Amino acid sequence: MNRRVFVLGSGALLGAAALSGGAIAQPSAEISPRARSAWRRAIVLDCNLGPPLGADTFPQPQEALDLVRSSGVSAIKTTIGGFNAPFEDTLAEIAFYQRLVEAHPDYFMQIRNAADIARAKRERKLGIIFSFESAACLEDKLDRIDLFRNLGVRVMQLSYNLPSPFGAGVMSPPDASLTDLGREAIARMNASGVALDLSHANPATTSAATAASAKPVLITHAGCASVHPHPRNKSDEQLRALAEKGGVVGIYDLFYLAPAGRQPNLDDYIAHMAHALSVCGEDHVGIGSDTGFGASELSAEERAAWAAETERRRATGVAAPEEDGRLPFTEGLNRPDRALVIADALMKRGYRERAVEKVLGANFARAFGEIW
Repeated sequence: MNRRVFVLGSGALLGAAALSGGAIAQPSAEISPRARSAWRRAIVLDCNLGPPLGADTFPQPQEALDLVRSSGVSAIKTTIGGFNAPFEDTLAEIAFYQRLVEAHPDYFMQIRNAADIARAKRERKLGIIFSFESAACLEDKLDRIDLFRNLGVRVMQLSYNLPSPFGAGVMSPPDASLTDLGREAIARMNASGVALDLSHANPATTSAATAASAKPVLITHAGCASVHPHPRNKSDEQLRALAEKGGVVGIYDLFYLAPAGRQPNLDDYIAHMAHALSVCGEDHVGIGSDTGFGASELSAEERAAWAAETERRRATGVAAPEEDGRLPFTEGLNRPDRALVIADALMKRGYRERAVEKVLGANFARAFGEIW
């Protein structure tokens, strides 16, 4: 979805001030000191998240800017162009984010190389990695990969949920797979330093693209099919192939973590995270929330905005199963400092501090260094 449009319409992010009586993202009393220490020390890199925005104009409200500092997040990969934006609209959205960085250089920076991620952490800025979920803006033109790479887009997918000229998404026919043009696109991405993301690819495209890439591939936001079977969740076979290639899978906060009819909770989330760690190893798992930066308040306005977005997805045929009116968050992680809660939950289940720091962001940072 175009999360920037949804979030600005709902006002959800500025509602994050409701946390802890207005003290945004303050660690809860139940969080262990070890988890707090690891969270503060780590590069926190969320590989599918929109930045905190309070308006579509500049300057941004101070509440949104304060959330950048208090969240503990060092960098995010953010989707540009939604699931079907054409070429011109995608350029306009890139311009919006570049204007955001220009208007607030003390709070935001664009990530263009792996060293920028560590720099964002040091300077207490939020680094933004431009990415595509959809290939619509590319049409069938390979040269646009280079064009958008030069504008700073560092992560691209071959398709959203439906087929594209390059490959097939999770709502495509089972026999639809990577195309010859898709193989050329992967070679172009490898050569130019663009990371290949297979989050929305169907099994056939996921397997073929993983094999075709000369560099690590990413699944920036997904879950594990062995924990909850769903088209957007990846099989153990796909996860192992990704790890063998040197890639990283990010676990998302979406309702696809749990059966239809209820919001997923922290236990659901950690079940997916623990399974991915078991299958892939601690060097190949991270976070890709795929939700709003702040907290969803469940207001009538927010519910209406999400219902409208869901209906738009259904109308275009991209909606996946179990898009049943649940809001896009996980109970217990519905807060801007969700990475702190994840760190604490993993440590309470016996994971070492170094493994937790890898999950919080070091794994994705390492992979980007190898790809870019």
